[in-house]
Amino acid sequence: MAGIYIHIPFCKQACHYCNFHFSLSLSRKNELIDAILFEIENRKSYLEGEVIKTIYLGGGTPSILDYDDLAKILDKIQIIYPKLEVEEYTIEANPDDLDSSKIKDFIKLGVNRLSIGIQSFHDIDLKYMNRVHNSKEALHSIYRSQDAGIDNISIDLIYGTPTMNHEQWKENLQTAFQSQVTHISAYALTVEPKTKLASLIKKKIIETPVDEVAYIQFQQMLEMMEQNSFEAYEISNFCKGEQYSKHNTSYWKGIPYIGFGPSAHSYNGVSRQWNISNNIKYIRDIQTPSAYYESEILSINNQVNEYIMTSLRTKWGMDLKHIEQHFGASIKESINNTLEKEISKEYYEIMDGVVYLNKVGKFMADGIASNLFMD
Repeated sequence: MAGIYIHIPFCKQACHYCNFHFSLSLSRKNELIDAILFEIENRKSYLEGEVIKTIYLGGGTPSILDYDDLAKILDKIQIIYPKLEVEEYTIEANPDDLDSSKIKDFIKLGVNRLSIGIQSFHDIDLKYMNRVHNSKEALHSIYRSQDAGIDNISIDLIYGTPTMNHEQWKENLQTAFQSQVTHISAYALTVEPKTKLASLIKKKIIETPVDEVAYIQFQQMLEMMEQNSFEAYEISNFCKGEQYSKHNTSYWKGIPYIGFGPSAHSYNGVSRQWNISNNIKYIRDIQTPSAYYESEILSINNQVNEYIMTSLRTKWGMDLKHIEQHFGASIKESINNTLEKEISKEYYEIMDGVVYLNKVGKFMADGIASNLFMD
């Protein structure tokens, strides 16, 4: 099985924290869509023989496109991929885009899962992040989608903002539970280089997020998720009734996928490819082989490191037997030695040869993984 990702690089407004590739201008929208269609046609051999199980439109803001734009992309995929057995078709959407007409369009296209960028149910947080929508639109977008018949809904939330105290974060989570969404993705606010947030903090116009606050809110979240029957199947992802994101779970399990559009990534098990993060250059160079992307063949160490990074974040853990079977006994021993000598046992446990991070270790997952990486 495999997945398809399409990056739609347009937004109405720039969120202060965002470091994904996007443009605020739609002036070259039609050219960009034509370029994506060309890429879909000309890279059909990348996942040759694979059955496509998931389609995911991300961004940017895919919900900014109209029905005809989205239909062109989906129609092309259906023509190019004969082994199309899509179980999950997700589109990311902003609350302000989700009027009844737009939701009906999504359903007509075959969308069966929404990922809504709520971020917060408090206006003070949304203003700090420079989001377009307000708290009322956030909640109403969920209810409108459910009323239209979409019951597989994920929402994004952000914690650790200077505008959000611990009680407000608990209120955000409680509102999410009461809305009866089936999936929640929650992330600590991170100050990424070259973002508006980084610039505003440097100029002391807005406050800096505090790690200690994020840690407390992370622990609050884990406790409340458990109390409300949301399974923590990945550090930032929680679901009810095994409503995992099938597409994103494929990333974490090393299943092949192909990405179309500016900045999109692809992976087929042995190599990785990433498209240029520039709309104009992508459009200009799309018909020139190798001009619009870079690629690399993954070394054994790269493959091991990817497995370490992704597996430790999930409920399925890092399987030392898997490492030995796929990468050799010496690599397994090296990782095991590092675990015992350099990683505090306060952060993890090993059961039947599988390493699981505990609630404290999960907050430090990236640092723990990097300590285990093969040089």
